[in-house]
Amino acid sequence: MYGYACEYCEGTVQPRTVKREAFKHRDGFVILEDIVIGVCDNCGNRYYSTDILHAVHAVATGSVSPERTEKIPVAHLKSA
Repeated sequence: MYGYACEYCEGTVQPRTVKREAFKHRDGFVILEDIVIGVCDNCGNRYYSTDILHAVHAVATGSVSPERTEKIPVAHLKSA
């Protein structure tokens, strides 16, 4: 599944296990933990399998319940 050329540079996409990865979905944000993603060994671009993207969609739309929900701080930056 990995070992292919990065679409942005001359690097190679390698598997990497990450503790937490945040995803923006049209229905909100989802954080997946302890997942394997593809990361370019040169530029660091991240690649996600269809299984991961389907899981994000399922949690965001409510068809799969999350293990827990966390609060996320939100603030506006003041203009100079």
